[in-house]
Amino acid sequence: MAFELPALPYAHAALAAHGMCQETLELHHGKHHQAYVTALNGFVEKNADLQGKSLEEIVAFTYNKADLAPVFNNAGQHWNHNLFWQCMSPTDGGKLPGRLEAKLAEDFGGVAQFKDAFKTAGTTQFGSGWAWLILTPGGKLAVTKTPNGSNPVATGEGKPLLGLDVWEHSYYLDFRNRRPDYIQNWLDNLANYAHAAHLLG
Repeated sequence: MAFELPALPYAHAALAAHGMCQETLELHHGKHHQAYVTALNGFVEKNADLQGKSLEEIVAFTYNKADLAPVFNNAGQHWNHNLFWQCMSPTDGGKLPGRLEAKLAEDFGGVAQFKDAFKTAGTTQFGSGWAWLILTPGGKLAVTKTPNGSNPVATGEGKPLLGLDVWEHSYYLDFRNRRPDYIQNWLDNLANYAHAAHLLG
């Protein structure tokens, strides 16, 4: 079965009041994400070793294999964006559930310290990539970053709870080259911490 572009959990214009305009979402979701899905399906169709595998299995199977790098890039980006759309909310963005807030305080020293760490990860990711809040195998929350289409599922660092796209196409219409402002706004006004708390379990 071919992979499909998921519908957004909100309207294209729903995040505009919080710093992500309708045009950004239309281009990012309908053009960029769709292109990853289309390319991935093309690779799967031509490679019997990929057929019948789940998206997570393809990401794991192709990671660090030079001859399958194009497959990994598109599979990783499809996985990353599937999470990314869920990581934003037009109604509850920036609102921290008590349990997650307590866990952030326990593992980072406070919400402000977490946001500083996350912002630093996203700002210092050279070129294109992602910033992540993950649950490590040891049960601690941590912040990490990955280049291009990679993710903590592939690297084995932990379970992603929040993922922020820091490719320029995710913020340039709204923030131009001001990536730190984009990240800060996302953390304060768009991040769906309730979904992260749900994934935390």
